[in-house]
Amino acid sequence: MATTELVPRPATLVKVTNESADVMSFDMEFNDGAVMDSLPGQFVEVSVQGYGEATFAVSRLAADHKRFAVSVKRMGHLTKMLHRAGEGEVVGVRGPYGKPFPVEDWKGRGVVIIGGGIGLAPLRPVVDYILGHKTDYPGLEIVFGARTPSDMLFKEDLAAWARDSFIKLHTTIDFPAEGWSGTVGLVPAIISDLGLRPDNRVAVVCGPPIMIKYAATALRDLGWPDERVYTTLEAKMQCGIGQCGRCNIGSKLVCKDGPVFRLDEIPAHALA
Repeated sequence: MATTELVPRPATLVKVTNESADVMSFDMEFNDGAVMDSLPGQFVEVSVQGYGEATFAVSRLAADHKRFAVSVKRMGHLTKMLHRAGEGEVVGVRGPYGKPFPVEDWKGRGVVIIGGGIGLAPLRPVVDYILGHKTDYPGLEIVFGARTPSDMLFKEDLAAWARDSFIKLHTTIDFPAEGWSGTVGLVPAIISDLGLRPDNRVAVVCGPPIMIKYAATALRDLGWPDERVYTTLEAKMQCGIGQCGRCNIGSKLVCKDGPVFRLDEIPAHALA
């Protein structure tokens, strides 16, 4: 292992976006002008001096790979400190790490994106990639669920996706809310209601573990084989380089063998 794997590189926050009451996106660039060579589904470690570091999926990558973003849900001490950061501040970044989504292998197949809450963050680069290579994919269907209308992430993207005739977009909230005239229901139930068929398609699922578990069940009930359903388990990681053992799932380490897996590659308890 190269020692540089453990050394964060300084990166400056160039744009800070409030996505919802507890999620913020941070666009950043390396101070030395280096590019971020990440692929859809890979992750980075972001550190705040004096407060440690945490793992985040790359949630957007500019065409020139100079600017990249992570989307952060406020949960613990480090994420609270990040949420206090403003444009112009410097953080540490190391990575990218991990196995990406095999988007090249999916060419010629339609893709179904299924996200819940902050789980849309690692899926957004997949959407970006497919939209940049429309001739390679027969179609794109997106199902995204949030607790409330105000918890809907990436609102500008959702609006753009709704206008794009290449995309079938379905959004839902968990419970009825004032002013919401769209679909209401949990994501797994919406999958069943839509009758999403496997046909010549692959599905990509990310969200809270319980959502992934029941979404997988709903897809299986509709005839989807596990080898055509992908997920990402980055929430289980810590060090990112296979040293701490926190992300062990049976014989695999999420950070080294994933975070992207097909359902047939992971034990059932990984989604418990």
